Amino acid sequence: MKLDLLLICLAVGICVPASDAGVTEEQMWAAGKLMRDVCLPKFPKVSAEVADGIRNGQIPNSKDTNCYINCVLEMMQAIKKGKFQVEASLKQMDVLLPDNYKAQYRQGITACKDSTVGLKNAPNCDPAQALLSCLKSNIKVFVFP
Repeated sequence: MKLDLLLICLAVGICVPASDAGVTEEQMWAAGKLMRDVCLPKFPKVSAEVADGIRNGQIPNSKDTNCYINCVLEMMQAIKKGKFQVEASLKQMDVLLPDNYKAQYRQGITACKDSTVGLKNAPNCDPAQALLSCLKSNIKVFVFP
């Protein structure tokens, strides 16, 4: 998983930014596409159309879609073993998002810090669905690969 993230970062040139400036929207979507391309084949019951729906904020609640979401969130280092990684998410946000998204995402991440508490990851990846639903509800410009 870490190798996949490293390859994605290297491919779009955003792992070691030259300054505190965020990436462009083009770089953000390129990184997202790479994450999606890694995770989608792992869950063949999740079609490209369903993944597009998730990207557009239609977040179904099924084992396969939840585990696909979990895969992407793990690649973003936002979730690990069903637990929301708040500090890691804030750090990744600074690397993976354009500057104009950061204030809203910082607020959304803070608002959702407890969204996975008490949820079991196995067997249905429920924390990932709960986290993404919370973020969608708390961030006006929702972005997901």
